[in-house]
Amino acid sequence: MRQKAIEQMELALDDRGEAPTSQCSGEASTTPHGDGRSGDDHRLMERGVGRANALAALKRVRQNQGGPGADGMTVEELSPYLVTHWEHIREQLLAGSYQPQPVRRHDIPKPGGGTRQLGIPTVLDRFIQQCLLQVLQPQFDPTFSEHSHGFRPGRSAHDAVREAQRYIQSGLRWVADVDLAKFFDRVHHDVLMERLSRRIVDGRVLGLIRRYLVAGVLADGAVVERHAGTPQGGPLSPLLANVLLDEVDKTLEKRGLAFARYADDLNVYTGSRRAADDAMATLKRLFARLRLQVNEAKSTVARAWERKFLGYSFWVAPGRVIRYRVAPAALAEMKDRVRLITSRNGGRSLTKVAEELRSYLTGWKRYFQLADTPRIFSDLDEWLRRRRRAVQLKQWKRGTTAYRELRARGVPDRVARAAAAHARRWWATAAHGGLQTALPNSHFDRLGVPRLAGR
Repeated sequence: MRQKAIEQMELALDDRGEAPTSQCSGEASTTPHGDGRSGDDHRLMERGVGRANALAALKRVRQNQGGPGADGMTVEELSPYLVTHWEHIREQLLAGSYQPQPVRRHDIPKPGGGTRQLGIPTVLDRFIQQCLLQVLQPQFDPTFSEHSHGFRPGRSAHDAVREAQRYIQSGLRWVADVDLAKFFDRVHHDVLMERLSRRIVDGRVLGLIRRYLVAGVLADGAVVERHAGTPQGGPLSPLLANVLLDEVDKTLEKRGLAFARYADDLNVYTGSRRAADDAMATLKRLFARLRLQVNEAKSTVARAWERKFLGYSFWVAPGRVIRYRVAPAALAEMKDRVRLITSRNGGRSLTKVAEELRSYLTGWKRYFQLADTPRIFSDLDEWLRRRRRAVQLKQWKRGTTAYRELRARGVPDRVARAAAAHARRWWATAAHGGLQTALPNSHFDRLGVPRLAGR
């Protein structure tokens, strides 16, 4: 049934949306000009809704999954919906009359307190945004700075961190570390649209992007108007952020400054305190021009190893070699997350706890694989095992149960009695030798929780 639905959907996404090649005075150019303008492509929307592009967008939306938006439609329901409705939706897009639906607000707790607001578009709008992204990104991306690494094909946060390390290693030991206050929530729509209009000539595409920016937010059952910001959660938002901040990148390049940027995380590296102060003043002027607010409390000039960048910080190893480490704030955030997963009040089995830890720590270890601090990772592994032993002790509840379980796992009688006598002191007793014998390191390895030390 699913294959039949996909075949029907592919027929629905036919070639009627492709740009004709014989209209107007010639073919629309798809090659970007040197200034990043999308050629004279007045038929950019036709390419966006063309069959091949739409099928690729649908595949990506299905791969990305994600929850439903304000209308409740799931990713699994999108293909059958397009079979019936795509022709009408495409006609609206080509006519410039399509109206996006409000985004669903989703609050995510921030490590330092407060929440980060995501705006989740409907699955249909994620599909349409993906269609636009796939025709816009190939034209915009080649014009972006080599020092911009966020949300770009073939680039990653690791590239930005490595670039920062190279600057520091070369002797640029001062950093102007600027933090933007709620960047995605405060993007000025008129400023962004003016920058987009310099590069896009198809008015239907510009109009659709504007309507995505001003689409309301569904919160507590009511739709709230939005007058600023680009909602995190839609495929287009990262590209729009890079378009807006590209002006900052180009100015820094013209001034010969060494910098690395990943989305709104930007550090400028200099050889002296005075140069870093000048760079900070320049950044503040540039962001003010874009009507973005600098968080004065979190922005500062300091020695490079005193600041963090994308969760990493740096330390000076013997021989004046600059190494990576996990920033203290990122370590604290990780421990808070582990404490939540291994909370002894959830009534979950150790196997279930291990599953959650495996899911979280696998990604955490992959992201912080650059860190050259094996001792810290070994200490974290020991702490993690103690957390899990405490979980198991709590589940045994009584001393008699703990004694019986310890003996069944080969713990000598005297040692088992000593540990069981303090079974309700879960954290302290988790370090007891009897628990380490009953629940050895290999036990946790079999549960699939990765060790942080080692590769």
